[in-house]
Amino acid sequence: MKKLLGLVLLGFVTLGFGAGEELVQVGANKTECARCGMDLIKFYKTSHAAEYKGKKFQYCSIHCLEEHLGEGISLKNPKVVDNSSLKLISISKAVYVVGSKKRGTMSRISKYAFSNIADAKAFQSKFGGEIMDFNGAREVAQKDFKHYR
Repeated sequence: MKKLLGLVLLGFVTLGFGAGEELVQVGANKTECARCGMDLIKFYKTSHAAEYKGKKFQYCSIHCLEEHLGEGISLKNPKVVDNSSLKLISISKAVYVVGSKKRGTMSRISKYAFSNIADAKAFQSKFGGEIMDFNGAREVAQKDFKHYR
């Protein structure tokens, strides 16, 4: 029974786990946050991804992305999950709703991204929060770390 469950789970992860969802990391830890090890499938809606030295990383949240950036590195092609389509989009095009009533990942202050302002406003009207761009959301995430205070 354990083998069957393992094969089903492996197929689930290998073939994809839902419409539009993307995992970019490769290898044995493909479904784990590159920084904290949290489950990327469970925390997919707050997921971010980027490249560093030719390797693809995926993070459970902007918090873990910021932790990596806090080491003074430059990440290439940073992306975030659009909560409407569940596809990865460029952070430069993302509209974040920060501080909503909807629970966040790795932080008490939630940060959810959308590809357009209309979807962000619809989310905001239901859950509250403040609309901002990536830089604003990143500034809020930086407050989680002592070296930024």
